[in-house]
Amino acid sequence: MSVRPIVLWPDPRLSEICAPVDDVAAAEVLIGDMFETMYAAPGRGLAAPQVGVMQRIFVMDATWKEGEMSPLACINPEIVALGGSSANEEACLSIPGVSAEVVRAAEIRLSYTDISGAPKVVELGGFAAICAQHEMDHLNGRVIFDHLNPEDRAALHARYEGMMT
Repeated sequence: MSVRPIVLWPDPRLSEICAPVDDVAAAEVLIGDMFETMYAAPGRGLAAPQVGVMQRIFVMDATWKEGEMSPLACINPEIVALGGSSANEEACLSIPGVSAEVVRAAEIRLSYTDISGAPKVVELGGFAAICAQHEMDHLNGRVIFDHLNPEDRAALHARYEGMMT
């Protein structure tokens, strides 16, 4: 396993919709590298387009920074149910140095294929639900900027660009 470079905004790949994964077994090395990259960053979630791979895969570990690891690798994930609403400050490994308040569902039901090829369904709440939705956004070509009104988006984008120069 190895740490891969993280794609940074405004790379156009971060605005593209990812293709479904056909060969689950072929994703094993990528998933291992994604976990290594996420933990090294250090982040709590990472989607394949953030390492330049345009496939519907994300990894997350919502609890490792508190000491208990709960790694989850999701291939071809789909959110099949949403509940409640929660506004939270979100950051992104592909947009370092800035964060934005994003409103998301407080609870979700997520279906996905695991690394062994088995179909899974999990109920997620709290930060895990927020994290999974953030990573799903990446698979659909969305970033935190896309959740903001035009004025807030322009201000945050300008702040980010100022930091990157």
